[in-house]
Amino acid sequence: MARILTGIQSTGKPHLGNLLGVILPSIEFAKYINGSFFFIADLHSLTHIKDPKILKNFTYIVASVWLSCGLDSVSDRVALYRQSDILEVTELAWYLNCFYPYIRLKLAHSFKDKSFYLDDINTGLFAYPILMASDILLYDAEKIPLGRDQLQHIEITRELAKRFNREMGDIFILPEPIVNELCVPGTDGKKMSKSRGNVIDIFLSDMDLQKQVMAIKSYNSKLNTTKNGDRDIVYYLYKLLASKKKVYEMKDRYLEGSFGNLQAKEALYNLLLDGFSIERESFAFFIHNPSIIDRILAKGAFKASKTAKNTIGRIRKALGFVTGSTTSPCLLLL
Repeated sequence: MARILTGIQSTGKPHLGNLLGVILPSIEFAKYINGSFFFIADLHSLTHIKDPKILKNFTYIVASVWLSCGLDSVSDRVALYRQSDILEVTELAWYLNCFYPYIRLKLAHSFKDKSFYLDDINTGLFAYPILMASDILLYDAEKIPLGRDQLQHIEITRELAKRFNREMGDIFILPEPIVNELCVPGTDGKKMSKSRGNVIDIFLSDMDLQKQVMAIKSYNSKLNTTKNGDRDIVYYLYKLLASKKKVYEMKDRYLEGSFGNLQAKEALYNLLLDGFSIERESFAFFIHNPSIIDRILAKGAFKASKTAKNTIGRIRKALGFVTGSTTSPCLLLL
């Protein structure tokens, strides 16, 4: 079976949209394939976050979410690790930088969307797609679960791999995206996003989670689901999470006129509490035991490094660099 890889930046706590769009589907994929790489993209996060304490805390948070959602970190087929623990990823990123045109990189969304504010853009943000390509190509990843907004990064990765292969030989596997078309709406009806502040965080306290659910934008006091049900944010989110039986029950109550937005929000809130009770309890355990997370991440980095070292060895050989020497380069000069 194909090898998959996916990563999440350590820039905050993953929200419900992240869980439904990437995390839970990726964990499900991992049950049926031979190799899975899940990394916490702390190097990518450095383009925005410079405070080491904040970055470390977010790393623990993201790892806790992966683990609480059921990622089997014990399996030899799964590696959960910090991006920064694999030194080869930045080495490969430099090689790839030397094979990709500057003018093409200027067209990347991660840079182009912010190009009007050049004073706020660091070089790391400009080269973001190259580091992402390095993350993928370093592990011979074949399938990359992602949302449609990340699709350009895979296109750049494939283009880079083709360029390198043409000049240096058949080195890289061309990765294929697994695009999740699911769009999870936020509390304002737009796509759920940390930057918009419209998220639902299932790992909050009961009271804070309830506040987020109750803040969901409402259109009507009563909803005719036969006409505009999917436009109602609460009803749409409920449909994503509830069983068919529960959805039909809510719809019937809506149609008979005895069920309004307040009741729907209460139903969604209770559904989140019940449906993610195990994950919420598990998250609380991991976030309060960072030493356990450190051991899991170290074990994952050890697994990932084996593949990384093998890949970087092939690349160094193709580039004509000396590899595998047991003699110190300094001694060769004596």
